[in-house]
Amino acid sequence: MLIKQVSVFLENKTGRLNEVTHILGGAGINISAFTIADTTDFGILRLIVPDPERAKDLLKQNGFSVQTTEVVLVKSPNNPGGLANMLGILESEKIFIEYMYAFSMNDTVAVIVIRPVDIQKCLTVLQNHKEELIVDDGNYQL
Repeated sequence: MLIKQVSVFLENKTGRLNEVTHILGGAGINISAFTIADTTDFGILRLIVPDPERAKDLLKQNGFSVQTTEVVLVKSPNNPGGLANMLGILESEKIFIEYMYAFSMNDTVAVIVIRPVDIQKCLTVLQNHKEELIVDDGNYQL
């Protein structure tokens, strides 16, 4: 029940992000979600795409440093306190989160991307609390 996220190391140079989007777009790979964490010299682009292994291979062939990482995707109500409720569950079970990001799907649903230290424990806790996980069945839609 884990999703593979694609992480791309990017030098902070004009056009590098554009290169990634053109490579993936040209191959018909849609980017469902992304975030960029940066420093003065480089950034890490994290992507959720339908075919992470193909995206990884394409980007590597084009000279990018790329890896995949397992993350948890969970749906959350898109209303005040929705995220706080889910985070309260994880905190009560001592789940440490390395990083996370989110996006709104519509007025009622948001998707939270979580990279916890103990991914299996996080999955178990979310399942036990009946949280709605997004499953990578090779055909998931966000």
